[in-house]
Amino acid sequence: MLVMASCGGGNNTSRATGWDINSKKGVFQYNVDFDEQETGPGLVFIEGGTYTKGQVQDDVLHDWNNTPNRQHVMSFYMDQTEVTNLMYLEYLDWLEYVFPTEEERYRQIYEGALPDTLVWRNQLGYVEELTTNYLRHPAYAEYPVVGVNWLQAVQYAEWRTDRVNEYILERESYIQKDVRFTNVDANSTFTTAAYLKRPETVYGGLMDSISGKSAEVRKGDSIVKVYAGVEKGILLPSYRLPTETEWEYAALAIVGDREYNNYRGKKKYPWSGEYTRSSERRTKGDQLANFKLGKGDYGGIAGWSDDGADITIQVKQYPPNDFGLYDMAGNVAEWVADVYRPIVDDEANDFNYYRGNVYLKNVIGEDGKAEIIAPDEMVFDTLPNGKILLKRMPGELNQVAIDEEETFLRQNFSESDNRNFRDGDTESSRSFAAGRPDPTVNSERPETSKMYNAPLSPQLTTDENGNLLLNVDTSSKRTTLITDEVRVYKGGSWKDRAYWLDPAQRRYLPQYIATDYIGFRCAMSRLGSKSQVKKTVRHKRSG
Repeated sequence: MLVMASCGGGNNTSRATGWDINSKKGVFQYNVDFDEQETGPGLVFIEGGTYTKGQVQDDVLHDWNNTPNRQHVMSFYMDQTEVTNLMYLEYLDWLEYVFPTEEERYRQIYEGALPDTLVWRNQLGYVEELTTNYLRHPAYAEYPVVGVNWLQAVQYAEWRTDRVNEYILERESYIQKDVRFTNVDANSTFTTAAYLKRPETVYGGLMDSISGKSAEVRKGDSIVKVYAGVEKGILLPSYRLPTETEWEYAALAIVGDREYNNYRGKKKYPWSGEYTRSSERRTKGDQLANFKLGKGDYGGIAGWSDDGADITIQVKQYPPNDFGLYDMAGNVAEWVADVYRPIVDDEANDFNYYRGNVYLKNVIGEDGKAEIIAPDEMVFDTLPNGKILLKRMPGELNQVAIDEEETFLRQNFSESDNRNFRDGDTESSRSFAAGRPDPTVNSERPETSKMYNAPLSPQLTTDENGNLLLNVDTSSKRTTLITDEVRVYKGGSWKDRAYWLDPAQRRYLPQYIATDYIGFRCAMSRLGSKSQVKKTVRHKRSG
C-alpha cells in the first residue's frame, strides 16, 4: 500500500486531468519539486516594497529633476559590490580566448570591450601611472572597474548570464564536465537565450554529443535527449543593469527603519542618520563612504585619512547598508538601465518603473525555427566617439523590432521602442498641430530632438573611400542634452561632494561616454514569491 501511494499520487498527479506528471512513459514533464530561485554568484536578495522615490530634502539645485513620487518595487537581486577590475578581467580573458585577437575579424570584439584607461588623464595633474596600472595591476584587483560606458556594462551583464548558466548546466549534469573550457571557440559558444529556444544549436551544434547524464532520459525502450528548459527552473534569469527605481530603493534600504508596517522617519543616505560619519561607539567619527571631503581634500591629511582613499578604494571597506550592499554611496557612481528624462511619469506607472523598454522578437527562418547569428555574420556599430562595438555576440538569437502582428489590438503597448512613451513622441512635440505632424519639420530627426529642440549628437561616419568624416549639427539651438541615448547614473563617487551621496540624486551622460568615476553593478529579477521567508500577521486579535 505504501508503494502504491508513493507512486500514484501527490505532486506527480495533475489536478486538472488526473494524469501522471513526469511519467516514465513520457507525455508531460515538469519540475514539481521546485522550491525557489537560486541566488546567483555575487548577488544579494532585495525584498521589494513601497517607498518614496526622489528627493525628499536638501534640493539645493531646485531643478525639478527628481520630485518625490510613490513607487512599488518588485523583489530582485543585486550585486553585493560594484563590478571589480578582477571580475571584468575575467570577461576580457574569455573574449580573448574564444575570439583570438590574432585574427583580424575578431580583434574588434576584444577591443570594443576594453575599458577606456585614458579617462584617468588630467591636463594639469600627474596620474599617468593609473592609465597603465589601474585595470590590470594586482594592487587594484578588488577596486571597482571604471572607464566602462553604459553599452559595455550591458554587454558584460549579458556575458555573465551565459557563463553562470553554463556552469549551472555542468553542475546539474546537463552537459559534460569542463565542456565550457574544451568545447568553446568562435564557432562553438553557449548563450542562454539560444539554449532555451534552440538547444541543439549551442556549442556549434554539438549539444547532443556533449550532453550529460541528466540530459538522457529513458522513455519506454529508448533513451531520448532532454534539455533544461524554462519548466525545469534550473537556469537563472538574466544578469542586467538595475533600473533607477531598483537602484535607489536598494541604496536607501529603508527596511532597516521599518517598524511593523511603517517606516520610522526618512533616510538621507544608505545608512541611518543625517551625517556622513559613524555614530556607532566602536567606529564613532569614521567616514561611512569614499567621497570628496572638500576643495582639494579627497582623503584627509597624511597619518589621519578621513575616508581611507584618495581615488577609488577596495570594495567592502565600509559597512554595508541594511540590505547587505556595499558602497551604495561613494567610491564610484553607477550606471543604471534607464534612459534619462527630467520627470518620472508616475501618473503612467507606479509599479517597477522603468523608462527604456525596446521590445524585440526572434527572427524565424524558412525552416520555421529561430535564427542564430553565425560567426561570419557579425555586425559592428560605430559609436559617435569612433569606438567600434559588437552589436550581438555570435551564437545569439537574431532579433528584430516587433511589428503590427504583436501590437494589433493590444492595450498595454503599441510600439517596439518605448523610450519616448508619453515624452518625446510626435504627439508631445512642438511640431505637432491639428492632430498631425508639421510637414515643414525634418522628419529624419529623432523624435526626442523635436521634443526638446536638441541638436543632433556629433557622429563619426565613413565615406565611400573609407575616410572618417565628422558630422556636426550646426543648428544654433542648444537647449538640452537629452536624447534617447542618454542614460542615468546614480550615487556619489570619489570625486563628488557629500551632496551626491543621497541615493535620490540623479545625473546623466550619453551611453557611449566613459569616465574615471562611473562604474556599475548587476541586478537580476526575482521569479516567484516576494519574500524568501513566510510572513505572518503580528498581534492578531484574539477571539
